[in-house]
Amino acid sequence: MLFTPLEIKETVDMFLRYKLDIRAITLGISLLDCASSSGDEARKKIREKLRRIAGPLVRIGRDIETEYGIPIINKRIAVTPIALIAAACSEEDYTPFAQVLDETAVELGIDFVGGFSALVQKGFTSGDKRLISSIPRALAATERVCSSVNVASTKSGINMDAVKLMGETIKETAEITKDRDGIGCAKLVVFCNAPEDNPFMAGAFHGPGEGESCLNVGVSGPGVIKAALEAHKGASFDELADAIKKTAFKITRMGQLVGMEAAKRLGVPFGILDLSLAPTPAVGDSVGRILEEMGLAAAGTHGTTAALAMLTDMVKKGGVMASTHVGGFSGAFIPVSEDEGMVASVRSGAMSLDKLEAMTSVCSVGLDMIALPGDTPASTISAIIADEMAIGMVNQKTTAVRVIPVPGKKAGDWAEFGGLLGGAPIMPVNTNSSEAFIARGGRIPAPIHSFRN
Repeated sequence: MLFTPLEIKETVDMFLRYKLDIRAITLGISLLDCASSSGDEARKKIREKLRRIAGPLVRIGRDIETEYGIPIINKRIAVTPIALIAAACSEEDYTPFAQVLDETAVELGIDFVGGFSALVQKGFTSGDKRLISSIPRALAATERVCSSVNVASTKSGINMDAVKLMGETIKETAEITKDRDGIGCAKLVVFCNAPEDNPFMAGAFHGPGEGESCLNVGVSGPGVIKAALEAHKGASFDELADAIKKTAFKITRMGQLVGMEAAKRLGVPFGILDLSLAPTPAVGDSVGRILEEMGLAAAGTHGTTAALAMLTDMVKKGGVMASTHVGGFSGAFIPVSEDEGMVASVRSGAMSLDKLEAMTSVCSVGLDMIALPGDTPASTISAIIADEMAIGMVNQKTTAVRVIPVPGKKAGDWAEFGGLLGGAPIMPVNTNSSEAFIARGGRIPAPIHSFRN
């Protein structure tokens, strides 16, 4: 891959002035050969395998940062869903599996480990149930472990028993980590159509269909896109779309370079490049501000969904021309607490929970990093999940829910999570009950178009 002097200068400007970075290099590792009837034996195998394959990850990431001058914010691991690995043993509590992942991450300098996960879109195994029941304790007992549960898919429909259970699990997780504003929930995602090759937390896991190991890369650049749009004030949407597409192409080329080099040095295959625009709490690194640059007075006002649809589509179109292995989510994230522009819109009243739900029909994922009142019933959280899963199921896209009911706080209060997770005002929810709806259980069937060959 050759770069012209002009491209090099443009890329340097992106790093220095517009906060372009590699948000994550995520090493996926299969643990299928670590399953054992003995929990202690399985955990020993897991620790040894992670040390062997992921041992050099942080060093290699830092070497690439130094040699290429490209910031790599997080070095992460994603593993096979632990519900599949731990099911062979007779233990009821899977928290020790989360702890061994956390301890190994600390030892190796890894920022996060994803894969304390279960895939239950069509039903539960005994291992799935044990893992889900362990989530609150596991997330409270660890700092770097992330959890996800896939409860729906276009092919299978929505497992409403799992949706009910996840609402209860989120409430319990918030309560058990209430001393930190329920931060355990910030490491827990509920999915529809979860991708097996996602480098972004908290939803990353190494899917059963993946190989022994691979290196996935997540690129981000909201500031770069915003700067490109600033140079096109008053331009038509045709010109704006073209500017976004060309900028996404340049960002993706840089990510492809880093990913291929990191995979080569690790001795593993290069997996995918996820070119999602992932914001941070820093000023100038906001998807919300990109939407405002298109002409909206505030993200959340009328026109926001159309603007986000164009942004997501142009990012994808620019990226696929620059890499043959685009995957994961690839589009635009709208996590409230991690985006200072979104926080400002919520505070001003321009952004509501209902508007965020509408936006998820066209963005990369779903309702993300939203703080809710602590007294929100579990059934209401389950109903929020059900709505979001329906959007993903019918539209054949990935959707997700990562919400935090903050114990002891009400709408309008502030919740602080720290670091890249940021903080957010607590958003009001509809107070009408969904309890009887959620109590029905069973499955919402797959849509008719799921039967297409």
